[in-house]
Amino acid sequence: MTTVKETRVNRKKRHLRIRKRVIGTAARPRLCVFRSLKYIYAQLSDDTEGRTVVSASSLEADIKASPKPKVDDAKLVGTLLGKRALDKGIEQVVFDRGGYKYHGRIKTLADAAREAGLKF
Repeated sequence: MTTVKETRVNRKKRHLRIRKRVIGTAARPRLCVFRSLKYIYAQLSDDTEGRTVVSASSLEADIKASPKPKVDDAKLVGTLLGKRALDKGIEQVVFDRGGYKYHGRIKTLADAAREAGLKF
């Protein structure tokens, strides 16, 4: 049986393995996702400059206003991030799942970002 601490440590190890290969540039930023128990956060990062280009989270007022399932929040965050990225002229991104399994809220966010017009 794994403890909560082991689960977090294992996720961090997976994330570091992923980050060795996934690098965001100005032309193709990294879409990184963080998932807490209550909220989900996503941002586009330019690793060469070390700055965040666009961000969105389920803590924003228009998403947080009405109670709904967390998967629906993830879909709204992905759509919002995709629209903001297209407004900045970004179409191609590299997806960084942050060490999480590609299912549930992570997959929903990615699919919504794709539907909004991002390519990855």
